[in-house]
Amino acid sequence: MSGYTSNSLIIATYNWKEALALVLATVRAQTVSPGEVLIADDGSRDDTREFVAREAATFPVPLRHLWQEDEGFRKGRILNEAMARANGEYLIAIDGDMLIHPEFVRSHLRFARRGWYIQGSRMMLGETATARTFAAGRRAAGVLSPNVRNRINGIHAPFFSRFSRGEPGPVHRTRGCNISYWRDDIVRVNGYNEDVEGWGREDTELVARLMNSGVRRRNLKFAAVAYHLHHRTRPTDADAANLELALNVVREGVTRCEHGIDQHMAAA
Repeated sequence: MSGYTSNSLIIATYNWKEALALVLATVRAQTVSPGEVLIADDGSRDDTREFVAREAATFPVPLRHLWQEDEGFRKGRILNEAMARANGEYLIAIDGDMLIHPEFVRSHLRFARRGWYIQGSRMMLGETATARTFAAGRRAAGVLSPNVRNRINGIHAPFFSRFSRGEPGPVHRTRGCNISYWRDDIVRVNGYNEDVEGWGREDTELVARLMNSGVRRRNLKFAAVAYHLHHRTRPTDADAANLELALNVVREGVTRCEHGIDQHMAAA
């Protein structure tokens, strides 16, 4: 960790400990370990808690499990609790279905700059590529493998990252499954808006407020490489309403939500 800013890796999960096991195996394999790992659990069954407890006994860095009751999709709330309790000044967030390249943490820290947040990308493993990965107990698909999409996102070539541009604003291609930011920036805008209900656009609404507050977006290609495991998609009933909420944040220049991370700071 010498030479790198203090940091926390936050992994959001819900009732898929088999995928989480693969993800944590890729965290163990990092060339630069995170300062700590926090599992932000949106109401999984007891088997996830038991699995994380076993992992924590031998994990190379502190591994903590934060859990809330299963009352529907409340990812923003449990992420707020995790960010409130994080010890790192720089936060890296992924989902519990994202396998990460050995240079993933190092890449996020290498490209971190004050006044910016980092938006990473992902290579998509299809159903058969995901099945091969589970059968092997490790990632069994690369950029030349069959049954993958967005192959370019699986290329690790950090030299070319400086030439990548991508989306400039918060609305398009915002992915909370591979993102990083400074903790004090998150606290300033009050973290995730817990009034956003249902799956979809909670990350868009957050980064819209970050950008309104003066934080700029850095799209990171060819570094911070991650591989998304295939799974059934969640219901998208709330997506349109949540998108409209995010667009309203952009239009009105909102920088802070009312119900956010401040509710968890005192307890942390």
